Amino acid sequence: MKDGQILSIGPGDLVPNALQIKHDGYRLVQICATRTKTGYDLIYSFAKEYTLVHFRLDIPENMEIMSISNIFEPAFLYENEIVDLFGVKINLISIDYKGQLYRIQKKTPFK
Repeated sequence: MKDGQILSIGPGDLVPNALQIKHDGYRLVQICATRTKTGYDLIYSFAKEYTLVHFRLDIPENMEIMSISNIFEPAFLYENEIVDLFGVKINLISIDYKGQLYRIQKKTPFK
């Protein structure tokens, strides 16, 4: 993979791609969410030595996606944050705070 490459993938491709990139020796760097007019953009960033690769998912507002926390353990924190702040439905998070990771005044403020 090329450094800085952004691969647009579908929600069903997230887990298989995460498994492959883990097998290739990459580590999870971050997961970022942004709101769009029709849903959300999720960017998953992975690094191996000095190479950085990103997976981009463009999902509709009510779509459910699978967690990658069973592949990359630290993902549970990012995923819980995305659930709390954006209301994205993420299934099978290894440690699921059920929308209670943060004490926030308004539920899913970025939805």
